[in-house]
Amino acid sequence: MKVHYINILLFALPLNIFVYNQRNHYITRHKPTTRVLCECELYMPNYDNDLEMKRVMQQFEDRTSQRFHEYDDRMKTTRQKCKDKCDKEIQKIILKDKLEKELMDKFATLQTDIQKDGIPTCVCEKSIADKVEKNCLRCGGILGSAMPQLGLIGGSALYVAAVKSSVELGIKMGMQTVISDLKELWGLTKLIDAKVIEKFVTPINYCNKTSIIEFLNNIYSNSCAPESSNIKLFCHTVSSRRVEALAKRGADIAEEAHSIGAYYESGKFAEMTSVSAIFSDPVVISAIVVVTIAVILLIIYLILRYRRKKKMKKKLQYIKLLNQ
Repeated sequence: MKVHYINILLFALPLNIFVYNQRNHYITRHKPTTRVLCECELYMPNYDNDLEMKRVMQQFEDRTSQRFHEYDDRMKTTRQKCKDKCDKEIQKIILKDKLEKELMDKFATLQTDIQKDGIPTCVCEKSIADKVEKNCLRCGGILGSAMPQLGLIGGSALYVAAVKSSVELGIKMGMQTVISDLKELWGLTKLIDAKVIEKFVTPINYCNKTSIIEFLNNIYSNSCAPESSNIKLFCHTVSSRRVEALAKRGADIAEEAHSIGAYYESGKFAEMTSVSAIFSDPVVISAIVVVTIAVILLIIYLILRYRRKKKMKKKLQYIKLLNQ
């Protein structure tokens, strides 16, 4: 149905003409279907009755509340730290202002015409611990540097003394052996005086085969004359056994003296270098005493140094706390 307007003589005459248009008769009108909802269920969500969705929502709510609680706890700790820091800063500022005020008051009361002679000199007195530590360090350094030399001197002196004493004993015993053997040699003391034998034997020739053989040959050639009527035992023995036997006997006496001297020399050296002899030596005893004193002083020094470092560490911690 349409309404047609026709302009006739400048007047609009509305003509209501009902026109039935049969064109497009195959087009059918679509009428949408609507759902009728109850008024109470119009705004209700679709997942209120879903148990799985309810569980997920409850879990989300629990986790969210837990995170909020944790955040509140952290914030409490942070707030407390900030509060403590602010309190410290405030105390430092108050202390600084107080010190500045006290210093200003003291400077105000001082005289402005300060002379150079009026400035007091500060004399820092060291504590007993510092003095003892310094003295222990000095003594320990002196003893520590002197101890190697003292030990070297003591050891070398002990070795030299042992060698000298053992050599002297060996020479003495060798000389006594030569003298006794010569006195007992075929009645030689009846031919010559015993003092001649003692005078002949010296530390140089007591074990010399050539010297002993020459000494016996001289006695035989000078005291045993062929035309002499009074033939002594020595002369008779040498003449009967020949001169080679005399030389062999002199060499045996020299070898015996040398072996006996070496035996007593080694025994004396071993005796003087034994542990008991070393620790009974005054030089070794003094060295042990000095080492003990040095160790005690070193221990005292280390203890005092540890205590001083501990005090300095505490002072540095206090300074750091004040600077913060």
